[in-house]
Amino acid sequence: MSRLSRRTFLAGSAALIAAPAVHVEAATGDVDVAIIGAGAAGIAAARRIAAAKRSYRLIEAAARIGGRCAVDTKTFGVPFDLGAHWIHNSDTNPLVAAVPKDGKSGLDIYAAPRAQALRVGPRRARESELETFLAAQVRAQRAVVDAARAKIDIPAQRALPKDLGPWQPTIEFMLGPYTFGKDLGAVSTFDLARALEREGEAFCRQGYGALLARLASDVTVQLSSPVSMISWVAGHSVTVETAKGDFSARTVILTVPTNVLASDAIEFIPPLPKRHLDAAGKLSLGSLNHIALEMPGNPLGLQRDDIVFEQTNGPRTAALLANVGGTDLHVVEVGGAFGRDLATKGEAAMVAFATDWISNAFGTEAKRLIKRSLATRWDADPLALGAISSAAPGASDACKVLAEPLGGRVWLAGEALSETQAGTVNGAWESGTRAAEAALRRLGGAKDETDEKPARRQRRR
Repeated sequence: MSRLSRRTFLAGSAALIAAPAVHVEAATGDVDVAIIGAGAAGIAAARRIAAAKRSYRLIEAAARIGGRCAVDTKTFGVPFDLGAHWIHNSDTNPLVAAVPKDGKSGLDIYAAPRAQALRVGPRRARESELETFLAAQVRAQRAVVDAARAKIDIPAQRALPKDLGPWQPTIEFMLGPYTFGKDLGAVSTFDLARALEREGEAFCRQGYGALLARLASDVTVQLSSPVSMISWVAGHSVTVETAKGDFSARTVILTVPTNVLASDAIEFIPPLPKRHLDAAGKLSLGSLNHIALEMPGNPLGLQRDDIVFEQTNGPRTAALLANVGGTDLHVVEVGGAFGRDLATKGEAAMVAFATDWISNAFGTEAKRLIKRSLATRWDADPLALGAISSAAPGASDACKVLAEPLGGRVWLAGEALSETQAGTVNGAWESGTRAAEAALRRLGGAKDETDEKPARRQRRR
């Protein structure tokens, strides 16, 4: 079995986008809007600023665009979404709406299956077991929604009934680690209730990352340009220091993940307000990783995009997305505290776990049929430090704090700032669009002399 190293994953990710190329250029001169981060939020912001015919500079630290929404087409010869895969609320999803309907986009978006397959040991769940599971699932979801309607923002774990029977650990995994990358005790009941309201799920056969890249084909981006400092001194233009030089901008839209924001990877002058740092900590990213296994010939006997869970006794479990897009690719997903601990042990340990999980659920013969493999480790990626943002219990309004501008010139954006679609690509897109609208309103005011003067910088000692 071929096991690619972490170095292979990072090096290969620089050229994984199989979609129209973005425009790339060096940074020269000053701009109306600096946009930091070319994920969904940054791309949405750039499109809106460009449509308003304002100057902008889209800066990306990585050697590729997409952030945690990118597709690998090299490793297996078929699309493999490294991060986001589910297209939530496809009927109203702004990314889907933005794709040209002339049939020339080359993208095939189709409805995801509505049902889940369940395994009890190495066999399918019996009809009576399925009925027990579905009844417990409905009760759990109803309890969470009822708690949210009653405005009780307790840990989601406490909102669940305690008598869900043998499927309780499975349901807790589905609602926590699988949905948010966190165990339910660390998830806001409000956030979980909003997630349960999502509908019209879909997939893109070419990968969600390819869809996002298609929408980025008309924007200009500067790659491999990590930002080291942002000076947002009141009364001056904002100064942005990058690995490829400094420039100033009248406004800034910052789209880095909350874990990166809280890590001091970027120096702020003056420092970020404690109010914003606390909010970022309450909207931290959970751990959710994909372990992709190539299994030619459909040896598991599953349908395209079948979703499989197991009856488990504890948190050491996973989910399977089988025959992704009709290919030989099967993706085992691990998350929460268990998934994070597993990822720290390295890719070999992750692949070994996924192989054992497949064998336990489908028989030991399945292990011999696995060819190439690849595991993501978003927790170890310094540009992400996690996978999905969600609010801590009692902190569902923290996104409103992060949305407050800094000095009237710097706005934060990303999936963590979405009130209704937290942890999703469409939530990040909408947040980026809103930040761009706010920046445009600021730019609509009269210019003054201070707009033209970069701030004098003094580094912290």
